[in-house]
Amino acid sequence: MGKAKASAKIEIGITKEQRKGIADGLSRLLADEYTLYLKTHNFHWNVTGPMFNTLHLMFETHYNESALAVDLVAERIRALGHPAPGTYKQYAALSSIEETAGVPEAMEMVRLLVKGHEACAKTARSIFPAADKASDEPTADLLTQRMQVHEKTAWMLRSLLE
Repeated sequence: MGKAKASAKIEIGITKEQRKGIADGLSRLLADEYTLYLKTHNFHWNVTGPMFNTLHLMFETHYNESALAVDLVAERIRALGHPAPGTYKQYAALSSIEETAGVPEAMEMVRLLVKGHEACAKTARSIFPAADKASDEPTADLLTQRMQVHEKTAWMLRSLLE
């Protein structure tokens, strides 16, 4: 019994160093995604005003999509052989999205969510060169999908502000 837990070697055509760099980037994306999920869910619960029904339902659609996305990002980190961050403390340290104090008015919620979606798109885009250099197509595909969702959602939310 003297041997400690041995992990199987990962041989997927991406070096250990490349996997670490990509996983670190994906950990930042996971933190942004989860922080945006939490913010969106909070705003869903607390939105008020003449656009209540529209925003309440829209925010619900957005946080449901985010809930699925955080799982995809975390599972990609795991597939690369690294632990996925999963605590508020880790997310606070890794996320580029700030928490919102109090309960903003409805259109301020929309503005803050635009910023959050843009931040997620920027974080995803910043990881893309490392994935591309490593020929990590699964990560590149995931990043492309996340950028598409966040850029489209930011556009739709910005449209409410015009």
